This record gives sequence, structure tokens and C-alpha cells, in this order.
Amino acid sequence: MTRLTARFWIDAYLMRLRGLDIPAFIVAHGDDDAGSVLVKLNRLDGQATLYQRSYNLMEDTRNWAILEQGQEADVDAVIARQRGHDPDVWVVEVEDRAGRHMLDQPGLA
Repeated sequence: MTRLTARFWIDAYLMRLRGLDIPAFIVAHGDDDAGSVLVKLNRLDGQATLYQRSYNLMEDTRNWAILEQGQEADVDAVIARQRGHDPDVWVVEVEDRAGRHMLDQPGLA
């Protein structure tokens, strides 16, 4: 099965968010081809949620799982640790008071 490159997925994700006027920014540029992706949802109230793509081997599916949730500073600390372990990781920050991130929409898994 052909996989999308990380860069292609990120570009498509950002376009989809912009289409709904949801601000999003690349905070860390990872490996264009095989970098993993973290999505930080910043609710602009001091709270944040960090999502990481996971793979369910039994069902052969991908989904987004919460890696950390709570104070934005705590979420940022987890991101820093992840980047320390994996310099190829991408970090995308989505800013939306309503908590919209679109990761649950078809085509983004």
C-alpha cells in the first residue's frame, strides 16, 4: 500500500483547516518523507491537547490518539521530549477556541 509523505499530508491538512478559517502553523519541520506528526490543539485559554497518529495492527487502521492534555506548558514539555527523541517529527499547532481540529474527519487518519 502506498503511503502519503508527511509533507503531503501536512500540506493537505493545513489547506483543509484554512478552508474553515481555523489558524494552524508548522511549529517544527520534520522529515518530508517519513517524519511522524504531532498536532497540538491550542484552545487559547491556557489548555491544549496533543494528538499523535497511532496504528491499530489488529484492525489495520490509523487513528489519532491523545498523547497529552491539560495545561499548555505541560503539553509543550511533552512536545520538547518527543522532539528530543525524534528530530524528524513534525509539530503542527492548531488554534481554535471551539476545539476544532478536523482530525476526526474522513481522509485525515
